[in-house]
Amino acid sequence: MAVPLNQVTNPTDEQRREMIRASLEAAGRPEDYEYIVSLLSPPSDITNYAAPGELKGVKIGVIGGGLAGLSAAFELRKLGADITILEANDNRIGGRVYTYYFEPEGKYYNEFGAHRIPVTHETTWHYINLFGLNTRPLSVTRRNNFLYVHNTRLRTTDSIEQILYPLYNLTPQERSTPWAELDDYAFLYLMNQLPPDVRSELIQILPEYSPEYIPLMTHSIRQTLENLGLSQGAISLISGVDSGTGSTLNASYDEITHEEYTLDYRNTYTIQGGIVNLPYAFIQSFLTSDLPQYQNIPNDQLGTVTYQPGQTVTGIYQSPSRNQIILTHRNVRSLKRTADVFDYVVCAIPYSTLREVDIKPYFSNLKMQAILEFNYINSQKTFFLCNQRFWEQDADYGRMVGGFSQTDLPIQFIFYPGDHILCPNASSCSPYEPGVLVASYNYHLNSTRVGNMESRLRYELIKDSVEEVHGLPRGFLDSIVEKHKTVVWDNQPYSRGAFAMALPSQKKLFAYEMLQPEFNGRIYFAGEHVSTKHGWMQGALYTGMNAANQLAQHLHNRLQ
Repeated sequence: MAVPLNQVTNPTDEQRREMIRASLEAAGRPEDYEYIVSLLSPPSDITNYAAPGELKGVKIGVIGGGLAGLSAAFELRKLGADITILEANDNRIGGRVYTYYFEPEGKYYNEFGAHRIPVTHETTWHYINLFGLNTRPLSVTRRNNFLYVHNTRLRTTDSIEQILYPLYNLTPQERSTPWAELDDYAFLYLMNQLPPDVRSELIQILPEYSPEYIPLMTHSIRQTLENLGLSQGAISLISGVDSGTGSTLNASYDEITHEEYTLDYRNTYTIQGGIVNLPYAFIQSFLTSDLPQYQNIPNDQLGTVTYQPGQTVTGIYQSPSRNQIILTHRNVRSLKRTADVFDYVVCAIPYSTLREVDIKPYFSNLKMQAILEFNYINSQKTFFLCNQRFWEQDADYGRMVGGFSQTDLPIQFIFYPGDHILCPNASSCSPYEPGVLVASYNYHLNSTRVGNMESRLRYELIKDSVEEVHGLPRGFLDSIVEKHKTVVWDNQPYSRGAFAMALPSQKKLFAYEMLQPEFNGRIYFAGEHVSTKHGWMQGALYTGMNAANQLAQHLHNRLQ
């Protein structure tokens, strides 16, 4: 029997695009295919803007060693520049890519940060393919996970209409509308009313937007659902069944819609061995010559990349002559302060940490306002290293391989490891072997409230909630959970937030200005916050490449 396309490992570009076409056909909007593939594809190669070796002798500072900073440095090295990456974290790489291993052999792990790669995210796949990383699917052919909403447990295959509708004060029309239609009306109707070219603005940053699109980015999710005529009962139902959306009702409506537009939760993959292998591949490339990734550029034309961990940038200053930038930085352990002078800078740290950096002179007024108020949301994840996979066992609390359960309890999501999805039979992947369960993954206020509990009480709350969702007796997990680990992204000192999520009107007001260079074209900006893909590796990698290209073009034009 043929393997479904979304179950293949290491999909080719052709296979990925076939999945995209099929999903768009099923969604009734095949005309979006060219827009999505084109707008999410990587920018043109940097050698189209300047020649290899053309930046010899040019010193470039990169603030931040996450995926945005790493991709910018990788591209700029092709032109011969001498690049220094100043990264604050001195005990791990990758920024908000954070693979956590419970043991040195790396067999039992999960992702505290980025953990899914949609097939539509062309720039992410560009680098996965470039570095030859292996991927495996996360999508399951048939979900059999739990919904636990309004103190009621059901499977994703059960009838929401029969079981949950009676628990909410729905209007007669809502009560007679199937769940799939109600959900589509809430989150797809307005998008589908837009012409295809206007829909594509969901993943574009423009100086001005079409009038038809503006309401999607100037109203919150809650406001939009109310404007669509949905009752508070329906909004509460939607918030319970789709707890991710329910926790971010104050965010801009188009933050949800752009993910629907590009099918971000269908046909997803991960990198085998951990997503940290992607930033690790970048750093390894900086230490190596004769790499095929550099398209046969002679070694004497390549630049150098120096990666300096444990360096927090404290100041960004324009030199008196306006043709250089001075970066001051502090060692996170010794607190020793250093100042370096660069010809150009790529700033690839989140605004949540850029806010504390001394900037003289100020950037544009609008950019400084964005640094002050652009919205980031918190996220919390807790992992349980379990000595057996109770969720896979043939019992009422199990029969699940991969996927995720949702609940209106504060833990919000439970994600099941996907490493058994491709197992041919139970004997090759036993439910009685250990596995790492994402026992809680939540956003915004849920993550702040759960994440800031006293650690022992937080563990007990999450454990009790997992037992509740699965219908397990209290204390069942006491003998199963061997170890646990929690990360609260607001409390990570070099992130202070999980990812950007615009509030109403913030994209319209700030997005274009956030991308503009500063200091006489000497400083450029990258990161998921200045992308159209907030919270995804795609946004970081694309903007890193784009910032490098902007810099290269500016310098090339100056030299002509």
